[in-house]
Amino acid sequence: MNAIASLPLSPLHARVPQGLVASGPIDVEELGRHVPVLRRKLAAGQHVYHVGQPFHAIHLVHAGFLKTCELAEDGRDRVTGFRMRGDLLGVESIGLGSYSCDVIALDDSEVWELPYPAVLQACLQMPELHGRLTAALAEEIRNDRAWMLALGTLTADQRVAAFLLDMADRHVRLGFSPRHFLLRMGRTDIASFLALKHETVTRALSRLEKLEYIAVQRRDVRVLDLDGLRCTAGQGVRAH
Repeated sequence: MNAIASLPLSPLHARVPQGLVASGPIDVEELGRHVPVLRRKLAAGQHVYHVGQPFHAIHLVHAGFLKTCELAEDGRDRVTGFRMRGDLLGVESIGLGSYSCDVIALDDSEVWELPYPAVLQACLQMPELHGRLTAALAEEIRNDRAWMLALGTLTADQRVAAFLLDMADRHVRLGFSPRHFLLRMGRTDIASFLALKHETVTRALSRLEKLEYIAVQRRDVRVLDLDGLRCTAGQGVRAH
């Protein structure tokens, strides 16, 4: 695809798409013959699950945009990631008795609930599903490590630029424009994810706009200078 070719990525960023997108769309009809698939629709603000809730299923994001949150040491909720179509939810809690984070819809969304461990039995009949689950778990570990390194070494402007590059990359993987997209999350959520203050994110966006790398109107983002944005970011990592 020309759009993908126009978006060169760094080694940290050049990874296969997350979750079940990694090898193309899952055959849901085939999966449904081996495990009950519950389709759940959520409005903005609704939870897929809460931290501490008994772990019983993993979820595939079919539509919409969601965030994951965990309780920080200071007692406040911290955003730990953003999930889009094709991403898996709940893989971080496999092996635990309960979910380790909250997952909240940021807009109208739909997730497909796959009961666990029934999905493991489905893997026996669908070997490609087992490979995708394993890939999703490995991706979770790589993303956590990459963002931990980034937040400890990048400046505020670099973090914001890397975040925008990641959003551009994830949109193009879904067949949308990498140069014009809507941020479904607010500045407060971005700041929480990037371990910055709200006003710091706002100032960083203003500086990037003044450099004519981006144009921002509220949540509407246009990428004007991809090379300039990448140079500022020092390359990006995935906001899983």
